[in-house]
Amino acid sequence: MNDELKVTRNGQILEVTLDRPKANAIDAATSTAMGQVFSDFRDDNDLRVAILTGGGDRFFSAGWDLKAAAEGESYDSDYGVGGFGGINELFDLNKPVIVAMNGHAIGGGFELALAADIIIAADHVEMWQPEIFAGVIGDSGCFRLPRMIPMNIAKELLLTGRRMGTEEALRWGIINAAVPVDQLMVAAREMAETMIAAAPLALAATKETIRLTQSVGIEECYAMMKNGGLPMFDIMLASEDAQEGPQAFAEKRDPVWKGR
Repeated sequence: MNDELKVTRNGQILEVTLDRPKANAIDAATSTAMGQVFSDFRDDNDLRVAILTGGGDRFFSAGWDLKAAAEGESYDSDYGVGGFGGINELFDLNKPVIVAMNGHAIGGGFELALAADIIIAADHVEMWQPEIFAGVIGDSGCFRLPRMIPMNIAKELLLTGRRMGTEEALRWGIINAAVPVDQLMVAAREMAETMIAAAPLALAATKETIRLTQSVGIEECYAMMKNGGLPMFDIMLASEDAQEGPQAFAEKRDPVWKGR
């Protein structure tokens, strides 16, 4: 395991800390290690939710390690399974990932956060995409931001590199909450515990359904659901957990999820 990643199992929660002073920038080796961590998380039935944060309180991540780039690492290097940061292209990760944004999220660091399901930010942080001033583009930002916020605002952020604070990020719905930095992991863990109380196959079906239906109309969404186009939905419906939920409700007890 890469020494710059701290990985802790907290019950059914996996906590991953990117700790590369001074700015938690990511080179190919670190990205490859992150991809291994998150693919292992995907395949581990004992883990339900992941929290990704950074070391310190100044930077969540400054993104691509430009020192490594200056030494020959290229924009299109092999960044391992899941692409840059381990989750940008890990499309079959049907478990929730929460980013606890402890510090500034810059360039690829901001894009890494956008690839997660939930972002809880310390209230002092700023987010921006300065890649154009380094001679490249923020590719994942180009893909994700226009799908999340009004097109003209996304273009402004991507074409100017303007910094955005948590108040604005909350207004656009980019982050889910902003809290004092000393409450950040408390808030992230509370969110994770809420998800753990849900049925794991229902969470997986929710993530897959959102991903597979983003580009189609509502009528086609229903057609996909009824005709096998949403595999995790079918697995969920046929599961023991789908029977356990109503049974537990009828018996006025907490459900015991088996994930099958």
